[in-house]
Amino acid sequence: MPEEEAISTSYSWKRDPLLLAYSIMMFLPILMVFFFYNYYDIIFLVYAGGVLLVLSFAIIWMAGGEFRKRGGAPEGESIVHTTVLVDTGVYGVVRHPQYLGFMLIVLSFVLMSQHWLSVLSGVGGCVLFYFDVRREEQNNIAKFGDEYRRYMQEVPGLNILIGVFRLLRRRRNKP
Repeated sequence: MPEEEAISTSYSWKRDPLLLAYSIMMFLPILMVFFFYNYYDIIFLVYAGGVLLVLSFAIIWMAGGEFRKRGGAPEGESIVHTTVLVDTGVYGVVRHPQYLGFMLIVLSFVLMSQHWLSVLSGVGGCVLFYFDVRREEQNNIAKFGDEYRRYMQEVPGLNILIGVFRLLRRRRNKP
């Protein structure tokens, strides 16, 4: 199937230099925290990074659970091979909670290290990661069609604040 090929090729470092580039750039802040922990001695940023790290893992965990529960992946297949558009739970707040979670993990390590190289690689990695999010959007449009386009209108891609606001508004407007 063409959509399965599109999904599988986006996860191969050998076939996808973008994946390799953002993987390296997003891994650097994680590594940098071990060498430059609290570089500027701003303890508030370290605590903020710790809270953000816990929040990141919670978002990723909720997304994986929702995918496993409602995604309809064939038995024995990865949750990447969903057959049903998941728009409930955390997917009712943002379309790409796992991507958001990984970006927030990198940001948490940037906050904990506070080193300029960590900031540069983390921000650069997140920008490149965003291009992969856009590619995933195209894969999902090809896979789910108009249903996904409607979902895109209702739920933001990565902006969790707007997502929470829209979710509350949708719940308030339901009869």
